[in-house]
Amino acid sequence: MRVGILAAGIGQRLNDRALPPKILLPFGGETLLARHIAILRRCGVRRVDLVVGYRAEEIAAELARIGAEDMVTTRHNPDYRDGSIVSFWTLREAFNAGDSVVFMDGDVLYDQRLMRRLLDSAHANCFLMDRTIEEGEDPVKLCLRDGVLVDFHKRPQLAHDWWGEWIGFCRFDPEIAGKVWAAADRHISAGRRGAIYEDAIRDVVLAEAPGTFGIEDVTGLPWVEIDFPDDLKKAKHDVFPSLLDLPSDHDLPRVANDAAR
Repeated sequence: MRVGILAAGIGQRLNDRALPPKILLPFGGETLLARHIAILRRCGVRRVDLVVGYRAEEIAAELARIGAEDMVTTRHNPDYRDGSIVSFWTLREAFNAGDSVVFMDGDVLYDQRLMRRLLDSAHANCFLMDRTIEEGEDPVKLCLRDGVLVDFHKRPQLAHDWWGEWIGFCRFDPEIAGKVWAAADRHISAGRRGAIYEDAIRDVVLAEAPGTFGIEDVTGLPWVEIDFPDDLKKAKHDVFPSLLDLPSDHDLPRVANDAAR
């Protein structure tokens, strides 16, 4: 099991240059990055590919501070001002390593039970979904018809019964992981460097047989993706106070090798 995390962007929509990169935002004395690593370690993950770009040296310093350099390999995207698909494409080694891959946005503050739900899912290819619907075009929608995922986009185009919001975390088996990265590569090769990475995932969702992708419903568990100033306020005042305490080092499971999850 490998984990790929995006953390290269500049956080432009927060509109506050005094803030650090979003993955270094602090909550309860620990950064988002430190929280991600603590939760992933508790889940037995030992290999993380982290895409960096904006203020990458500060992220490297935080990895050293939390002692995660042996666990995390940074993948530098010098073109981090381009579309998010370029950062996604930078995870090519993780997506083509022949392992299952967990993909996650680095700017999500979340309860550790969400990650456990994803890793314990019976679905080899799985998205986490919240049925609490936020209106507007910004949320990425998981659209279902007769209980089957039929579309995945901010602006869905295919008929569906209902939708829930994707929280930015998913898991792919080795075959689907390779196909998702290949779809991103096709966008890059065609010059669509301004695209969002969700376009590549959607290409594969639509191309594969119905039922290839499963859903884990995490409605009711606290989380927030931090894109706008109001998201940061929600993270501080609503979500963070609702989270379970981070696991400590003595809680870590024993694993046989780096491939364990």
